[in-house]
Amino acid sequence: MNYLKINQDLWDRKTDIHFDSDFYNVKAFKQGKDSLNQVELELLGDLRGKRMLHLQCHFGMDTISLARHGAMVTGIDLSGKAISRAKQLNGELGMSARFIQSDVYQLPEMLDQEFDIVFTSYGTIGWLPDMEKWAQVISRFLKPRGRFVMVEFHPVVWMFSYDFKKVEFDYLNTGPIVEVQEGTYADTNADIKGKSVCWNHGLGEVQNALIKSGLEITDVQEYDYSPYDCFQNTVEIETGKFQIEGLQGKLPMLFSLVAQKK
Repeated sequence: MNYLKINQDLWDRKTDIHFDSDFYNVKAFKQGKDSLNQVELELLGDLRGKRMLHLQCHFGMDTISLARHGAMVTGIDLSGKAISRAKQLNGELGMSARFIQSDVYQLPEMLDQEFDIVFTSYGTIGWLPDMEKWAQVISRFLKPRGRFVMVEFHPVVWMFSYDFKKVEFDYLNTGPIVEVQEGTYADTNADIKGKSVCWNHGLGEVQNALIKSGLEITDVQEYDYSPYDCFQNTVEIETGKFQIEGLQGKLPMLFSLVAQKK
């Protein structure tokens, strides 16, 4: 099973739908709206003059936002369509972000540079089968004392059925989850249907992979909300904070992690 081709085809098809969606609101972004959330902004700190690598950047809004905050940033993504859109958006806004089409695991073959910060966020690691290989790539691109910062949906969320009525999937990584998806989180009514291949990764698997790669974990936090209304049956508990209706305050929705290269 060529999971890379399956997922690349899916994300190539999703990109234009996402770019035009109210969910991403590219129009407001072009007018100056910051696409980054308070969680990651607080973890990242002052970005002025920092060299950053943004893994799995989709069509580049967060990458460009990082550049707006003063970072010298390179975004990478598997989807050629997404990278094309990212370059288009970057050019229209006159920004200096750089974009490369690449699978995460193949990136060392395409890029030879060290960074102050490697960053990834929201719905990324589930598309990768091997956390140890992922962590090795992160370590490869960090300079000594460089930081890795991630914000990701909590693995407990991925245990549930899409309507959050039952536990359907394993918490631990027991192999690929192959599904046929209809619509997309950015537009549930979009005329798109395609196969996807993903994996669940528990917190222990993620943290141990980073430790084995030579990184020192300095901070881990868990949050009981999502900043995105991208799940079914949500309720907005306050502006920009979404929980699952009937399970308010009972589920971890996000986790964040900061690690440093020794």
